[in-house]
Amino acid sequence: MKKVVVALSGGVDSSVAAALLVKEGYDVVGVTVRLWSEPGCEHENRCCTPETRILARQLAEQLGIPFQVIDAAQIFRSQVVQPFLDGYDRGDTPNPCIFCNRYIKWGFLLDYSRSIGADTIATGHYARICTSPHGKLELWKGVDESKDQSYFLSLLNQDHLAHTIFPLAQYQKTDVRRLAHEWNLPAADQPESQDLCFLGNRDTRSFLMDYIPQAVHPGIIRNRQGQIIGEHQGLAFYTVGQRKGLPSASRPIYVLEKDVTQNQLIVGYLEDLGKAEMVVMGINWISGEAPAADFSAEVKIRYKATPVPARVISQMDGSLRVFLDQPLRDITAGQMAVFYQGDMVLGGGIIG
Repeated sequence: MKKVVVALSGGVDSSVAAALLVKEGYDVVGVTVRLWSEPGCEHENRCCTPETRILARQLAEQLGIPFQVIDAAQIFRSQVVQPFLDGYDRGDTPNPCIFCNRYIKWGFLLDYSRSIGADTIATGHYARICTSPHGKLELWKGVDESKDQSYFLSLLNQDHLAHTIFPLAQYQKTDVRRLAHEWNLPAADQPESQDLCFLGNRDTRSFLMDYIPQAVHPGIIRNRQGQIIGEHQGLAFYTVGQRKGLPSASRPIYVLEKDVTQNQLIVGYLEDLGKAEMVVMGINWISGEAPAADFSAEVKIRYKATPVPARVISQMDGSLRVFLDQPLRDITAGQMAVFYQGDMVLGGGIIG
């Protein structure tokens, strides 16, 4: 029996993933990773609260598998939370979940798995691993388009995929819920969390005010004509395309860009939003190499965004210049741009 470590969050997806592997005959070990939370608020991290750990332990007992809780607080703080804070300090809008997958599940957890004699991990992600005719491993979208999570896995590589199982690859979310109820799993009715786990019960604004106060200084708001129309409360509280929190005007106004050097917020009207070109940096290619110096692909700039056809050109400095077939209004520095060809993920990088 192949030994597999399953990342158990206490949620329905990881619970069903573990149950499926047990039924298939794998030697399964359930592991919950304890992540960083603010001192004194450890019980509020939504990914590893005492309640979710209890559910994970109950599942392990029901399935008859070993269960461990391992502490990744230090690496989570340095590799996920700190880059999140650094991004906001630069005026970006970062996406920490992608880096959590890369450095916690396919870093810390995979290393732990190997230390106990299991060179494979499994998670409850909705994604597929396929093999190309040339023997390369490929990351594909999950069968359930509405739940596909391949966007969050775009920093994985060939070694990661070679030691990974996605038991839910071929399942619809409705089927996963049904199986959880049929098998009477403890997490069958657990709701899904959409918030950043380490914020606990706080909002992003108060968290940033405590950890990067230098990034939340008030400044002026200008329109494209250079006129001062108000004052912002700190650039970290705004993102491109945002309308909420701006001064009232005869027509709705939106954030167009953030001038970090001058601590100014530039705003305009809806028709001023949208770009058909962007630069993407820090590229990770799933196959280990770029498709070509000049290629076509579909690109997503948000998890739930519709992929847009684009022409992608490699630059001398390793970045990509992306020319979109249609303008997108929410291109935001710090977010992840992920490239697809059909259902296959080519890779991704950070929007500059």
